Amino acid sequence: MDCSQLTNTAKVSVGYKKDGAVQNQKDISVEEKERLVILTNEQPWKPWQRSRFWVKECLVKVRCVMGSLMEMEWYCFAALGVLTAFLSFLMDLSVEKLQLEGHSLLQFLSWTLYPVSLCTLSTTFSQSVSPFSAGSGVPEVRTMLSGVDMPHYLSLTNLFAKYVGLICTLAAGRTVFLGKVGPFVHLSTMVGGYLNRLCTVLRGEREEKTEGAMLVVAAAVGVASCFGAPVSGVLFSVEVMCSHFALRDYCPCFFAAACGALTFRMLSVWSSDQETLQALFQTNFSDDLPFYPVEILVFTILGILCGACSCVYLFCHRWILQFIKTNKILVKMLSTEKALYSAILVFLLASLTFPLSAGQYMASNVSIYFRLHIIYDMRLNLFFEMHKEINICLLLSFIVSVELWMLVLACTLPLPAGYFMPVFIYGAALGRLVGEALAYVSLNGIYSDQDKNQINPGGYALAGAAAFSGAVTHTLSPALLALELTGQSTHATPILLATLVANALARSGQRPSFYDALSISKKLPHLPSLLLWAAGPMEVQQVLNTSTQTQIPVR
Repeated sequence: MDCSQLTNTAKVSVGYKKDGAVQNQKDISVEEKERLVILTNEQPWKPWQRSRFWVKECLVKVRCVMGSLMEMEWYCFAALGVLTAFLSFLMDLSVEKLQLEGHSLLQFLSWTLYPVSLCTLSTTFSQSVSPFSAGSGVPEVRTMLSGVDMPHYLSLTNLFAKYVGLICTLAAGRTVFLGKVGPFVHLSTMVGGYLNRLCTVLRGEREEKTEGAMLVVAAAVGVASCFGAPVSGVLFSVEVMCSHFALRDYCPCFFAAACGALTFRMLSVWSSDQETLQALFQTNFSDDLPFYPVEILVFTILGILCGACSCVYLFCHRWILQFIKTNKILVKMLSTEKALYSAILVFLLASLTFPLSAGQYMASNVSIYFRLHIIYDMRLNLFFEMHKEINICLLLSFIVSVELWMLVLACTLPLPAGYFMPVFIYGAALGRLVGEALAYVSLNGIYSDQDKNQINPGGYALAGAAAFSGAVTHTLSPALLALELTGQSTHATPILLATLVANALARSGQRPSFYDALSISKKLPHLPSLLLWAAGPMEVQQVLNTSTQTQIPVR
């Protein structure tokens, strides 16, 4: 039905017989039109029929004007980017207000009981309102994009529970190493699902034909709205979320991701967090000689180290997931007392990260984002000022050795949380350790008195963050994300090289990625090839006979 037909319908383009003559539409008064609308309305019992008539007519005119410019889907794509970015900004603002700063009497409370209360509230609220809101949400979104219908994960109650629970989780972010990327991909997907329904209604259709495309676009917007990085957000949705990516979704993904990233950065400028539109973690590396040619070998070694550490991390993650499922005490606690489990584990992590104990050597008194700023800084001046008596390599070695198992423990919390950003920061610390060690033994390093070009450990932090997070998730998009987050392009080649080497080592032996392990642990419907990765080629009938899945998604 075109716009002219819609307008004529809204204006009640009908004729009726009066005294044996057919009256034209021009002869019908406004009151008669309204009377005819009321008589022909399918639901005449609804109140305010006159107001409803004029509102409907105005909406039809607006729809016709918008439809003449572009299709309705593109308006929904833009709205998806803007709404998701607004939710991301509002969440960061809420987390900032919930953090206790400047209260000396509440210092111990803010590091133990306060995060325990927040995480307990997050667990209780999310489990009570919608149990589907716990965890990252990325495995569930992957399952939906593969063709499995999971309406509970896109419900409005799930969106509300995940959003409120994630705010409480992030407010305790200094004690539990958790982020918001994964849950925000899920939140963006839920917003995209509702916008797709709205678009279907505006088009006057009954079937939601573009739901898959809207969900794919929403996955890209979720990453772009967290970091203001549209290109890596699209690449993330291609690599992590989809087993099959249609080229027709490519342009909508970039359009919506650009809208989300631009809105997120504009809101940051408006709130005075940044002076202008710039990278989230702006760096000032030298462009004259960013790295020596011989350092390519060191970046390769860093990739091997990150790949090996990712294998250890993934093994520990799979082991603890299996241990939680087999231990009788933990099984009973997680089935009946999830809030108690969260409280105990968060109290343990908070005690270890308390600034007057081991936390003083882990920069736990700063936020998770400012910690990344410190690691990317060229000289780690803040660390040197706080711990002049301790070698920086020893401090980084302590962080790398302790935070690995703390990350594994934090992944078991039954609350809305993201796991990508903590892994990204851990990789940055690992790369910084290699860079500081190289600078220490180098004749022209940062500890030299010569005024020559210096080795930049911050570049190794960038490469380590991309390599380790890419190896854990089996993706290459973190390499581009590291460049977009810092606005630094001088280290593009070594970062990509380290990420490729780490991925090659992590993928050897057909090990499942972090999100694959979560899908297997949750027994989500997925392609049988995920479980039979190393089984080799099989006949279709054999796959159907041996698979334990009740649903096999087909695109």
